[in-house]
Amino acid sequence: MELILIGVIALLTSGLTLFSGFGLGTILMPAFALFFPTPLAVAATAVVHFANNLFKFGLMARQADWRVVARFGVPAALTAFIGAGLLAGFDRLPPLLQYHLAGTAHEITVVKALIGLLIIVFVGLELSPRVRALAIPARYLQLGGALSGFFGGLSGHQGALRSAFLIKAGLSKDAFVATGAVSAVIVDFSRLIVYGTSLLVDHFGRLRELMPAVAVAVLCAFAGAVIGKRLLQKATLRAVQRIAAGMMALVGGGLMTGLI
Repeated sequence: MELILIGVIALLTSGLTLFSGFGLGTILMPAFALFFPTPLAVAATAVVHFANNLFKFGLMARQADWRVVARFGVPAALTAFIGAGLLAGFDRLPPLLQYHLAGTAHEITVVKALIGLLIIVFVGLELSPRVRALAIPARYLQLGGALSGFFGGLSGHQGALRSAFLIKAGLSKDAFVATGAVSAVIVDFSRLIVYGTSLLVDHFGRLRELMPAVAVAVLCAFAGAVIGKRLLQKATLRAVQRIAAGMMALVGGGLMTGLI
């Protein structure tokens, strides 16, 4: 049942990203968090995100501006290690609060509270027209890479920051997409190294459940992207944005309160 639900969510999520205004990781990570511990949800989303951007990388690498990749991607890779390391460290901290509700035990952990808060914050940022229209001067590319990589490693939220800093880098449309995909691959690769050597070791007992779910999510994400592109042609629907934002905010609130 978990595989079916995750597959359906990944399929719908991947299609939604083409017209909802949210990135794949922004929507998919809360979906994984419904079924797996929060750190594993971040790691699983990173694998799907990495596979998706690796596919784009193979198609568009030649169109990337490698000078921009160097200025943006190098600091992003370094801070991705830091963010991912902090996530692993927070995961080992004791619960902040434990309580019972309707006969069921719940606990609020540092990781759940932090990731839940970041989900709500970044949903708000990506939904804001002012933030989405934000274009930061190219002289701050290194800073943008550092911030994007850090939050990418910590919670997987890197797309909004990456776009805000790359939009003023003087790139053509194709070069913008390709450079963003290459930068995302760099961040995902860096954080997956940390996740693989810390988070997955700490949660080794759940790997058998996680691996099939990730495989299904990757395949369904690819299928959703193809279907969504054909049916919706990247139209932006405000109502869908609000529905997706509301669902993600509920998951974020559930994590913060220990209900999820």
